[in-house]
Amino acid sequence: QVQLVESGGGLVQAGGSLSLSCAASGSLYRVNFLGWYRENPGTPRELVAAIGSGGETKYADFVQGRFTISRDSTKNTVFLQLNSLKPEDTGLYFCNANGILNGGSYFPNFSSWGRGTQVTVSS
Repeated sequence: QVQLVESGGGLVQAGGSLSLSCAASGSLYRVNFLGWYRENPGTPRELVAAIGSGGETKYADFVQGRFTISRDSTKNTVFLQLNSLKPEDTGLYFCNANGILNGGSYFPNFSSWGRGTQVTVSS
């Protein structure tokens, strides 16, 4: 019922930048929180950054001012600008959305994930 499509991953050298985007679509009544997570083989998925409907943001400690999350609520799209990338930032980056569905006569909560976009930073 909710589709999340990520784009913008790729291969970049250490110190470089990438821009990720994720668009949510479906029977959406309201999208509250949008977030980016990353995952590597053998390690649990971890939060990178999240943004609320009021623009409040949260970043993982390892971001250290290098990444910026933003959203276009009119398009249910979230962006992640990654600057000063390090090899340890390599991973599969997933978009997550939480909110309320428009079911016509009912409005259930939802939490959905995208399929991920690969970010690879070479040293």
